[in-house]
Amino acid sequence: VSVLIIACPCAMGLATPTSIMVGTGRAAELGVLFRKGEALQRLEEVRVVAIDKTGTLTEGRPRVAQIVMAEGADQAEVMSLAASAEQRSEHPIAQAIVTEFGAGEFAPVEHVRAVQGSGLEARVDGRDVLIGTARLMAERGVPLAALATAGDTMAQSAQTPVFVAVDGEAAAVLSVTDQVKPTAEAAIRALKAKGMHIAVLTGDTRRTAEAIGTQLGIDTVEAELLPGDKQRALAVLRDTYGPVAFVGDGINDAPALAQADVGIAMGSGTDVAIEAADVALMSGDPQGVVRALALSDHTMRNIRQNLFWAFAYNAALIPVAAGVLYPLFGLLLSPMLAAGAMALSSVFVVSNALRLRGVRV
Repeated sequence: VSVLIIACPCAMGLATPTSIMVGTGRAAELGVLFRKGEALQRLEEVRVVAIDKTGTLTEGRPRVAQIVMAEGADQAEVMSLAASAEQRSEHPIAQAIVTEFGAGEFAPVEHVRAVQGSGLEARVDGRDVLIGTARLMAERGVPLAALATAGDTMAQSAQTPVFVAVDGEAAAVLSVTDQVKPTAEAAIRALKAKGMHIAVLTGDTRRTAEAIGTQLGIDTVEAELLPGDKQRALAVLRDTYGPVAFVGDGINDAPALAQADVGIAMGSGTDVAIEAADVALMSGDPQGVVRALALSDHTMRNIRQNLFWAFAYNAALIPVAAGVLYPLFGLLLSPMLAAGAMALSSVFVVSNALRLRGVRV
């Protein structure tokens, strides 16, 4: 009977779920929502943290910083056409253009078509308007001439150049700046201190992305990526360095969030991104990624402690209950003492798990 009581795997059965329950509860208190319990384990195995730029490392509230017009172009007319074309778009850059130049009435828009990861084209007041990257202009056969040099200068200052063409002619380039979040640099330092390889995957221009990467100490910068390109970049990072966590906030990030070993969505991002992720940060603070990793480490360590105790308890007391000490000392384990020891083992496991409530990260 004593052997039967001691062998009861209560403590071993409690070891993992109790730690997970307390760990995820503590994480929620700290603003980290684990949507799947298995993400706790996978997060501990991560060796690469890949991060989207806009809205994740930056505020996601860009504003127009400067405008360079092509020779002979009328700024008021061109910017009015651009704001009219962008008025229905939810992209942060589109909103910045509308905020800056959409004070008056919008011109009639006949049709608008988004060009994935590059910009948009529209028919506005009888004029063909194209807004987007230098790559988009090249694809549509629009020569940029002197505006290309102005765009390069903007990119070197960590500003995003956005070109505007009207009726197939380059009319303007405007720079959009998005402030880096105050906690981004500290978060990157903390992640690197944990031995993580940090990568930025963004659809922004290469020079702009590299300027921010240099500012924050990013290891790898991949720029001018379409959503599908981000998935391929994640596969390369996984093959090179190991399991990957991807941090993003937008609709375009959803495929990468789903493909990563652990997808982490900013709570300030879109519903689609949050739904695709394994972990959601209740705020838009990049430090939440550091907290998620730390909580994963604490919880997995706690689980191992519990499992070790439960196994060691059974391994030590089952022989005693079976009478291994009787030939030497005449000792037998009473069923009542065995029941007490079994209960104590479960109490120990639960108490150890509850220590996670005091974790500070």
